[in-house]
Amino acid sequence: MNARETVYAIIARLLAAQGREGVQVTDGSPIHDRGLEFDSLTTAELSSLLEDALGKDPYTAGQYPPTVGDLLAFYR
Repeated sequence: MNARETVYAIIARLLAAQGREGVQVTDGSPIHDRGLEFDSLTTAELSSLLEDALGKDPYTAGQYPPTVGDLLAFYR
């Protein structure tokens, strides 16, 4: 699985854990607010899962990507 597939799989996993499987995710989806609506706890879990799967994450690196596309750009 490449980084893009991994990021999307992790986001789907987090949404499913919240019972929100029907949320459409695109590169333009905001991670917070009127997008995925991830709160600080979910964002921390996202950070941890990305670190485990990909060896690094933007949050630990001091970056706070506003959209899924910005998150993917970190892994390019």
